[in-house]
Amino acid sequence: MHSIFWFRTRQWVLSRVLHLTEHKKQTLLAAPDAVLLLPALFRKRRISRILLVTTPGFVRRGTLTSLLDGCKKENISVTIFSEIAPDPQIESVEQGFRLYQQIQAQAILAIGGGSVLDAAKLIGARVCCPKKTVPAMRGLLKVRRKLPPLFAVPTTAGTGSETTAAAVITDCIDGKPYKYAVNDLCLIPDTAVLDPRLTISLPSSMTADTGMDALTHAMEAFLNLFASRSVQNASIEAVCENFHALPEVWRDGTHLAARQEMLHASYLAGFAFTNNFVGYVHAIAHAVGALYHIPHGRANAVLLPAVLREYGSCIAPKLAVLADALSLGGDTVSEKAERMIAAIEAMRDSFDIPSTLPHLSPNDYTEIARRALKEANPTYPVPQIWDSEKIFSVLRRVQS
Repeated sequence: MHSIFWFRTRQWVLSRVLHLTEHKKQTLLAAPDAVLLLPALFRKRRISRILLVTTPGFVRRGTLTSLLDGCKKENISVTIFSEIAPDPQIESVEQGFRLYQQIQAQAILAIGGGSVLDAAKLIGARVCCPKKTVPAMRGLLKVRRKLPPLFAVPTTAGTGSETTAAAVITDCIDGKPYKYAVNDLCLIPDTAVLDPRLTISLPSSMTADTGMDALTHAMEAFLNLFASRSVQNASIEAVCENFHALPEVWRDGTHLAARQEMLHASYLAGFAFTNNFVGYVHAIAHAVGALYHIPHGRANAVLLPAVLREYGSCIAPKLAVLADALSLGGDTVSEKAERMIAAIEAMRDSFDIPSTLPHLSPNDYTEIARRALKEANPTYPVPQIWDSEKIFSVLRRVQS
């Protein structure tokens, strides 16, 4: 009881701070080919040397040719750093940091999925805090300095990293891979570019995984305690856009309007969880993702319904609100809540995403629970404060 009181007090104080701290004003460019507007924006801001953080695939496919040509016409020097792998590790951040210093860059442009955007944020954090290591930034508000100008261009609709104050990194602790987050409002990029053409090449499986990640962001931010009106509204809109657009882009990846809608849904969900955190779905997903190398969005898709069912009746009224927003029907609160969970499961199943996690071993339950509880408690204002047994129950629900 004492721990729960302390957790809730801390969460309430954090919520007040976030509500009083204005979300960083961003420049938002959202349209097909919006990325081609960046060279003129760089010139306007008198930026002439840029570190471009991306993946080898984007360089190899020539996707960035038009952008690079535009920068050349504006006499803007662009140095490409493409040593970013899924689940980026600290060494990649350090390499990018050293290159930034070497070329005396003035800004960072990140084009890629969540891994690229998160790595770029941490490169920026190292630039402004050169004497502080990434592990020393772990947790809340450990950066606290203005980053160099950061332009974030997501190529997936899911992480919302282009508008969040978080960056997830993979480290090796006691010989085991370990994911953790650096959270600081100064990590929110200055400019976000939502260009649907950059997401067209995303395979249907990754489209579904990242879309379910965005849905989980919106759901957890909405269900958490202390959500402000702006968080609630953004979450509801993101959930509705996700249910409308994600099946469409899964069927037809070239559907530009639906791709744009998914980018917007991800952006709104990112705003929501930046201001009200995520919950046990993400905490467990980070743990199993690090141990079993399961893509983050896929882990969320499997875990989300299981966690919602484990919460039980305490979240039924809020699930009913979402069910009403989606016109799912139902006469009672409990019936609407069940229809909401069933709708998530049905959409997940339609994407051929399994309802269980492969290779999940009961031998790892204790370690998964330890990591998940360490991440979530006492910071995340989750609907219920859980112990290890509740985590075990969720894991049994998704055991193959």
